[in-house]
Amino acid sequence: MYFACRGLSLSLDVIGNLPHCFDSTYIVVRYKSLMAKPLAHAAYRSLAELRYQIRRFSCFSERAARGAGVEPQQHQFMLALKGLPKGVRPRIAELSERMQIQHHSAVELANRLAANGYIRRSHKGQDRREVLLALTAKGERVLRELSLHHRSELRTLGPALVTALKRAMQSNQTPDRVAGNRGSARRRRSK
Repeated sequence: MYFACRGLSLSLDVIGNLPHCFDSTYIVVRYKSLMAKPLAHAAYRSLAELRYQIRRFSCFSERAARGAGVEPQQHQFMLALKGLPKGVRPRIAELSERMQIQHHSAVELANRLAANGYIRRSHKGQDRREVLLALTAKGERVLRELSLHHRSELRTLGPALVTALKRAMQSNQTPDRVAGNRGSARRRRSK
């Protein structure tokens, strides 16, 4: 398993051995070694194509959300709430993490959704400070319509997105590594 941060990937066993503040020397050395290897032009093209396909779906999603009467981030918030993994409590902290936004931004999204009747807050258990969120019937209805529309659109855009992702993952190899792989394949065939 890997941890990615600003373009770096570190294995969990490496992270476990780093001090709390990370070993900045290791990160710099790892970053420089990654940056020293040039990328082939095909890698840039495949990454650009992946970003294009993601953006196409994202633009569709934004238009669909606005068409349903909600802002795109409100739709994403409701989807994150409905799609939380089993056992994860539906709290602001978990939703801000799932959406990769600041806590105060998640609070504001929840406030707007609650004010418009899409979600409700409740206090459950002994700790009255803990606020749990849930979709209302109105929120469930809007989210269901949007999700059906998104699934339909994914049937159209999905294959191009998957192809772009596969190409980006394959072309992300450095030229010397790709050349090395071709050479070893030639040696195997000639035997």
